[in-house]
Amino acid sequence: MLNNKGFDLWADDYDKSVGLSDEDGTYPFAGYKTILNAIYNRVLSTSSKTVLDIGFGTGTLTTKLYEHGCEVYGQDFSDRMIELAQEKMPNAKLFQGDFSNGLVEPLLQQKYDAIIATYSLHHLTDLQKITFLKNLLLLLNEGGCIYIGDVAFETRVELQKCMAEAGDEWDDDEIYFVYDELRAHFPTMKFEKMSNCAGLISLQR
Repeated sequence: MLNNKGFDLWADDYDKSVGLSDEDGTYPFAGYKTILNAIYNRVLSTSSKTVLDIGFGTGTLTTKLYEHGCEVYGQDFSDRMIELAQEKMPNAKLFQGDFSNGLVEPLLQQKYDAIIATYSLHHLTDLQKITFLKNLLLLLNEGGCIYIGDVAFETRVELQKCMAEAGDEWDDDEIYFVYDELRAHFPTMKFEKMSNCAGLISLQR
């Protein structure tokens, strides 16, 4: 598993490596741009003004929302990622912290119209995901929505099929979303398949 130093070293080449996997249609980033575009359009179509991005990386998605007038908050593990994102969004309120330990205190003092997480929450165990998402729901304004774009599957069978196809490329340190194992905890949760290895999960308050 990457530690924060690993993320710092990866930061400068992150967007390039993601793009190559997406264009090839291969695990783990097949569908990446489709997911980001879907989240972008939904956040803006609902007139969301206050957005929290968890694990924002270099700010690829959040920068577009920032440029359209959204008030952006965020938390990321990597100081280097934050540095790159802050250059693009000078007025965004970005904080360093390991979200497996929860959000940093300043972010808990806000309410958000949209909370987004793209390719970040797979570092949490399934139990941690449930607790974390329940806590995030409390930070949403009425009618707000959580959007999670990630390596995700509707069923465990689909995950196992992708794992077999990926072979040695499969990352055993990452714990991916399986929708039908989570929806019992979240009655309003929805899942949309975006590629053979990716999906968009939405959770409205």
